[in-house]
Amino acid sequence: MTNLENYNKAFMESFNVSEEELEKLEYQSVKGWDSIGHMLLISTLETAFGIMMETDDLIDFSSYKKGKEILFKYSITV
Repeated sequence: MTNLENYNKAFMESFNVSEEELEKLEYQSVKGWDSIGHMLLISTLETAFGIMMETDDLIDFSSYKKGKEILFKYSITV
């Protein structure tokens, strides 16, 4: 599975959304992306990519697009 597929899968499974919805996805834009859902997503991504995100990155992770930028800081191209 590619990095993009893993990334998309984390969002789709965490928030029960379709792949077509991902590009516009932002924090609290769907029912499941609240503070608890956010931590579930972060945990899923950290496990999938074998990383530990810094606190500032957890706070800045506010959208599907922003998440790609943050992962790039950890040498993960999505």
